[in-house]
Amino acid sequence: MKSLLKYILPVVLFLFLQSCSRADENDDVFTQEEISAIELTVVDELSGASSTYTYIANSAFQPEILLQDGRSYLVSVAFRNGAEDITDEIIDERDEHFLIFGFTDTDITLTRLDDDLRTDGRRLGVKSRWLVNSAVNGGNPKLNLALIHDAAEVSEAQNGTAWGSVMGGETDALAIFGITD
Repeated sequence: MKSLLKYILPVVLFLFLQSCSRADENDDVFTQEEISAIELTVVDELSGASSTYTYIANSAFQPEILLQDGRSYLVSVAFRNGAEDITDEIIDERDEHFLIFGFTDTDITLTRLDDDLRTDGRRLGVKSRWLVNSAVNGGNPKLNLALIHDAAEVSEAQNGTAWGSVMGGETDALAIFGITD
């Protein structure tokens, strides 16, 4: 029996240590569970009034962004993991991330304003300007905001009702905001 334990104990210990190893994981991957909230700060360029709208991951509640036709807004996006703001980490890894602004039943022209460019010359999208042509242009105006990870190719151009498109990659986080006037 002692000779059997002599062989089993090292094997069990080896398997336990291997199962606890995270060395093969990529530390910069933010899964939907790690991004617990996405915040939009919307500043009316004319009045300077600022509002913050927070989408909680996997929530059925959709915050409603109040916009006025003909107005221009500066919008910044922040990502949270619990109380921790992880926006700077995503900006630092901008070559691996890209935001898609999918507007439906609304007419908004989006311009990305990020200070730092990705190596492909594109902007991530955490800072943008929204020109509201028509806040409500249908029965269910909303914004589907997607953070994409590791896309093979990205475009800032409008693609249908979305500003931005990708080839490949996966969605790290998705937030849905209602839009109202």
